[in-house]
Amino acid sequence: MRSTIIPFLLTSVLMLSFTARTEWAEEPAWLTEIGQKVPTFRFQTKSGPAQSIEDYRGKVVLLNFFATWCPPCRQELPRVQAELWDTHGDNPEFEILVLAREEGWDKLDPFIEKTGYTFPIVPDLDRTVFAKFALQSIPRNVIIDREGKIIYQSIGYSAAEFDNMVALIERELAGE
Repeated sequence: MRSTIIPFLLTSVLMLSFTARTEWAEEPAWLTEIGQKVPTFRFQTKSGPAQSIEDYRGKVVLLNFFATWCPPCRQELPRVQAELWDTHGDNPEFEILVLAREEGWDKLDPFIEKTGYTFPIVPDLDRTVFAKFALQSIPRNVIIDREGKIIYQSIGYSAAEFDNMVALIERELAGE
């Protein structure tokens, strides 16, 4: 009896694993496309009135989706601070908006205090904004040009991809 149950269980686990991977692989990586107008959304800062992404028209905007518990996000955000915000944060033609997927101020306040990040971080507690761009996987970056069109999208963190993103932002800010 035992000799037939173990192979059956192993086969069942493998089949479930394959099914789950197949379903995940068929899911689109993005719900948005490069060249399309950025989906409209609103967000709430801690101390100010609700804002809309439309309020940033005329600026180059980096949207970053992250979570405080996400290891690749924790690798990427120090570079967002040092290479983008510290360098271009005072440029009136540039904006960064970092959205915390499924996290509220109860998680963000201690995270911001601990890390010392000074770029704008806002909650996306119920994935309202994230769901306009994707179904899963963070970190994600989206660059929006001055006309409100998506010109770049990336998933995950790698040093080379981040370097490419920084170079694109710098070209956009230079008007190239």
